[in-house]
Amino acid sequence: MNRSSVTEFILLGLSLSEKTRICIFIVFLLIYTITILANVLIIILVYSNHQLHSPMYILLSSFSFLEICYTAVTVPKMLSDLSHHNPASISVVGCFTQYNFFSLCAATEHFILVVMAYDRYIAICFPLRYGSIMTNKVCIQLILICWCISILSVLIPAFFLSKLIFCGPNKIDHFFCEFNPLLKLSCSNTHIIQIIFNSLSWIIIVGCLLCIAVSYFCIISAIVKIPSRLGKTKTFSTCASHLTVVGIFYGTVISIYLRPTVNTTFQQNKVVSVFYIVVTPVLNPIIYSFRNELLRKAVSILVIRIRMQCFCRQ
Repeated sequence: MNRSSVTEFILLGLSLSEKTRICIFIVFLLIYTITILANVLIIILVYSNHQLHSPMYILLSSFSFLEICYTAVTVPKMLSDLSHHNPASISVVGCFTQYNFFSLCAATEHFILVVMAYDRYIAICFPLRYGSIMTNKVCIQLILICWCISILSVLIPAFFLSKLIFCGPNKIDHFFCEFNPLLKLSCSNTHIIQIIFNSLSWIIIVGCLLCIAVSYFCIISAIVKIPSRLGKTKTFSTCASHLTVVGIFYGTVISIYLRPTVNTTFQQNKVVSVFYIVVTPVLNPIIYSFRNELLRKAVSILVIRIRMQCFCRQ
C-alpha cells in the first residue's frame, strides 16, 4: 500500500440527475433515521423490560445493535456524498477501514442469524430443556463467539488487501468501498486474493445458510407433528419473523457475493446493494415489532411511562 501512487479514491456512486439526487437524499435520510430510532428502541425495550430478559430478545437486541453498526459504516458517507454535487472522494486508508468494518458487520450478521435459528430450534424441538440449554449466559457467549469468528474471517482478506498497489485510475464504480470494485483498480496480481475472498464468501454465506436450513427443517418437522392446527400456527409464528428476515437478507446477499468477479459490471450490484444496506435494516425491526406481541406490549408500557413522567413534571 505504501508503494501506491494513489492516495484517494473517487466514489462514482449512483448515476443520478440533480433533482433525483436530492429526492434520493431525502428518502435515504428518512429511512436511515427510522432505522437508527427503531433499532435503538428495541435495545431500550429489551434492556428496560424484565419480561424481555430472555435469549430470544437478547439476540434480537444484539441484532439491532449490529444493524446500527452495519448502516453507520456506509449510509452516513453515502448521504454526505449525495448532498454534494461534486464526485465523492475517500482516502485509501479510509476506504480500507470502511470495507473492513463493513465486512465485519456483514459476517457477524450471518452468524447471529444462525444463532437465532438455533435458539428457535431448541425452543420448538426441545421445549422442556430450553431453559437449561439456552440460558442468558450461553446466549451472550454465542454472540461473543460470532463476533470473534467474524474478526478472524475478516483479518485474512484485510491483510492481502493492504498489500495491493494502486497506480491509477482511482475511480470506484460504487457508492462505498466494496471488495470487487477495489480489486478492479489494483495494478497488483489479484488472482490469489480473489480466490481467498470467494472461498470465504462461499464458506460463510452458504455454510450459515445451510445451518439455518437444517434448523428450520427440524423445526418444520416438529411443527408438523403438533396435532392441533392452532398449535401449529402459534408455534410457527414464534419463528416467522426470523425466517422473513433471513429470506430478505440472503436473497440480496447471494445475488451479489456469490456471482460477481473482478471483470463483472457493478450497475446491477449497486442497486441491490442499496436495498440490503439501506432498506433491509429498516425492515428488520418493523418485521419483528409487528409480529411480536411482547414487543408491542413493551412499547405500550414505555409510552405510558413517558406520558406519566411528563404529566408528573407538569
